[in-house]
Amino acid sequence: MSVTLQPGPPAAVPLPETAEPEPARRTRAKRRRDRAFSAETRSLVSPMSLLTWHGRLIYWTVLVVVITGFTLVFVFPLYWMVTGAMKTPEELAQIPPSFFPMSIDFGVYADAWEQLELGLFLRNTAVYAGGAWLFTLAVDVTAAYALSKLRPMFGKPILALMLATLMIPPMVLLLPTYLVAKDVPIFGWDLLNTPWAIWLPAAANGFFIFLLKRFFDSIPRELLEAAEIDGASPMRILWSIVLPVSRPILGVVSILSVVTAWKDFVWPLLVLPETEKMSISIGIASLSAQLPQNVLIASLVIASIPTILVFFVFQRSIMAGLTAGSLKG
Repeated sequence: MSVTLQPGPPAAVPLPETAEPEPARRTRAKRRRDRAFSAETRSLVSPMSLLTWHGRLIYWTVLVVVITGFTLVFVFPLYWMVTGAMKTPEELAQIPPSFFPMSIDFGVYADAWEQLELGLFLRNTAVYAGGAWLFTLAVDVTAAYALSKLRPMFGKPILALMLATLMIPPMVLLLPTYLVAKDVPIFGWDLLNTPWAIWLPAAANGFFIFLLKRFFDSIPRELLEAAEIDGASPMRILWSIVLPVSRPILGVVSILSVVTAWKDFVWPLLVLPETEKMSISIGIASLSAQLPQNVLIASLVIASIPTILVFFVFQRSIMAGLTAGSLKG
């Protein structure tokens, strides 16, 4: 007796674990591509257009032209000042002006240093800027710390009044501030021709207090509460905890206060009339009528060197400090 076997359906072959249906694989690849070009990376130029050669060519051409143009706009005045100091008075008066000096002579800078006594003016300005920096940190840091962490009564109205002073034009405050410096209320002191006339008005700055307070607000409250449990006083917390973690914003406030005191003109002109007490900007302006034009320009170059060096050395600290504390988390 014979048995005939009927062919049945083919047995299902199990797919390897790594195999994946084609539609699912395409869907996952599309999701990855969408995440790569999500809203977080969108800009004026679509990332898809940068995948083509003509898109990259247009992008880099526009970028180089814009950056080069803005660089020339900001650097050209500095170049004109440096090269103008090495030109003769006849070259400076030439029309149209020449872009390059006929001869490079750095001796004009030595003449400017000797004729204008720039060493004295630079030393005076360094004293004024250094004192303004110390008083600014002492007053503004403690005020911002009190408003941020100590939470005094009427703290918010006080902060609002400080910020309201930023809306007042500085020229409006010149006369009352001058009268206060000439005859300090209660004490009757005359601060004219003294560094105190520069230091004390620079100490209270509503903008610096606002910057410091915003940064102090980002410091975790739990960190300060742990120090309070250990018995630390508010001043101890400020000195040992708050200041060490606030170096970025302290650097920004320091740089801005020094540069502001260094380049100030109108206020030192009012309160420092004596020649021996003048700052660098006032000293150059007072003697400018007696000097050749190229010597005057050379003195301006020398006066600009300290602030330019400060910017190049601390430019990263400036940007890091301005953005520090702006985002939480």
